Amino acid sequence: MSIKARFVLILLATAASWAQTARPHVSVDHYAVEAEVNPATKTLSATVSLRLTPQGSETNAAVFELNNALNISKATDENGSQLNVSRNQQDFTVRVTFPEPLPVGKPRTITLTYGGTLTGTEESPVWGIKFAAIHDDYAYLLYPSRWFPISEYTVGRYTADMKITVPRGFQVLAGGIGNSTFAGDKVVYAFKVIEREFPGSIAVVKGEPLRVNAEGVTASVYFRGPEAEMAGAYGEEIGKIMSYFTSLFGLPPHANLTVVETENGAPNGYAASGILFLSPTGIGRQLNTHLLANQIARQWWGILLSPSSRDHLWLTNGAARYAELLYSEHVNGAGAVEQEVHDTYVEALTVPDTPVIQASRLEDYSPEYWALTGAKGAAVFHMLRFVTGDELFFKLLREFVSKYAWQAVNTGDFRRAAEQITGTNLQYFFIEWIESSGAPEFRLEYTVYRTQKGFRIMGKVAQDMDTFRMPMELKIETEGNPEQKRIEVVGTSSEFSVDTFGKPRSVILDPNGRVLRFSNSMRVAVAIRRGQQFVEIGEFPEALKEYQKALEVDRNSSLAHYRTAEVFFLQGAYQQAANEFREALNGDLEPKWVEVWAHIHLGYIFDITGQRERAVNEYRLAIRTKDNTQGAQEIASKYLNEPYRRKAPSDR
Repeated sequence: MSIKARFVLILLATAASWAQTARPHVSVDHYAVEAEVNPATKTLSATVSLRLTPQGSETNAAVFELNNALNISKATDENGSQLNVSRNQQDFTVRVTFPEPLPVGKPRTITLTYGGTLTGTEESPVWGIKFAAIHDDYAYLLYPSRWFPISEYTVGRYTADMKITVPRGFQVLAGGIGNSTFAGDKVVYAFKVIEREFPGSIAVVKGEPLRVNAEGVTASVYFRGPEAEMAGAYGEEIGKIMSYFTSLFGLPPHANLTVVETENGAPNGYAASGILFLSPTGIGRQLNTHLLANQIARQWWGILLSPSSRDHLWLTNGAARYAELLYSEHVNGAGAVEQEVHDTYVEALTVPDTPVIQASRLEDYSPEYWALTGAKGAAVFHMLRFVTGDELFFKLLREFVSKYAWQAVNTGDFRRAAEQITGTNLQYFFIEWIESSGAPEFRLEYTVYRTQKGFRIMGKVAQDMDTFRMPMELKIETEGNPEQKRIEVVGTSSEFSVDTFGKPRSVILDPNGRVLRFSNSMRVAVAIRRGQQFVEIGEFPEALKEYQKALEVDRNSSLAHYRTAEVFFLQGAYQQAANEFREALNGDLEPKWVEVWAHIHLGYIFDITGQRERAVNEYRLAIRTKDNTQGAQEIASKYLNEPYRRKAPSDR
């Protein structure tokens, strides 16, 4: 997608956001859905009755989001009177107009009849991501596809009664209390959801699942084809993750989970109440523990409680992302997640100018959306844990979920809960990390003095953010054991004085990288990550600009040279790619895998340009590194025996 097209999409998303704020404020608290899914014709036909209530002021209209592939044939009120319906294809909405204004606070029921074809190739409400598709042997209809009329997307909670009809031989999976009855050559599956949540994500499958019981949790896994080999491993891991998260967050909304495979092009993972949807890419050939932990955490953070508006999405997306790190820490130990925390902070800083509390400005499911609400949200949780200490932090998580179960929450609710548990005014923390943008960059100055009892370090921490306040760690390397001290950094300049027994050799500020902040190495990493985000959407010129920013800070960055070379290679600029791969090999060789993959890519280039002997030499050098990151050794061995052949544009 060109940057112009992406800019247009962002404008449309912004316009849609403005339109949404101007929509009549109507809440829906219950849906009664009767739908038929026909795999043979790939069609959906449905009749939906919904109970709505005007909020704030009288209105003679209600606006709902509905997939553009679905056309409304009839709309009536509770008396059977016909209602007018208009469609706006641009923002996937339908407007239902009433003959008279609806009084505020008085519930009304309307019924919509509609249908259409959903093959997965239709325009999605979320650009580029499939959320609904009906195939010959399976189907999935997820909430974000808007396969039923949605009011207050991701915000308005509701109860539901759903009856889904499918041909015999198929079964329907969904959250809620379910049963099935036969109706000729069809089966009707009924689901009742009595708690207000976000029901309406369903799967249509054939066959029986692999049922795996682990740590008291039963996982029913519906994987197809090659992914079926991974079903057992996923079932086992689900039990472990559910058990651990239950110890952190309390009882989940469902004791057991169902896991369904979707298809490539669908989101890698999507969580509904009691059911997870995973794509083949997400499942992979090795257990994707991070994806699984993230999606399982959403049973608490997203289903049991949810944000009261899209500006508070960091509470759920950030908690789910941080849950990945917590589970890694649980399995591998605290030291093992330092790199994961660093990577999360890098992603968080790719969106430095938008406050977390303004997340509704961002396009749904965009890289910026995930960076701000997911990565920076996780960073906020991690920093709050440092401020409060582990005991109070984990008490906060558990009690917050318990207190607000089946409710919508906002940042203020979370701050007040944190303050009540810690007995501390934390307004400064939330102003800094939720309501403000940017991140500090610290400068440390200090002098060491000898005292009668040892040594004293007199120093100053400076940075540019006038409103900044955070506790910080100091690590003092001495002639004996290292010493840890905690200081308070307030404003643009904070002086400190700490005493040590051993003679200080060096003083390191924030040695464990707990505070989200800029540094030269972080600026390099952030620029590279932004470049990768541009590569993911095919914006190669913009990616090269970001990689150049990284190289302006550190010309010796092997990773920046390597990523630059990758872009040139993808564009077919083989001489420029070769030059950059050589620069990568002559750089700092961080991360280590750059070496093996630079040699492999040089081998590709020499094979493509008809220099087989030089290609073989590069593959041998790759094998000599003994680095097998992402199967590098197997790939190098393969092309040692046969030339690499690029795919022509017509074959891609």
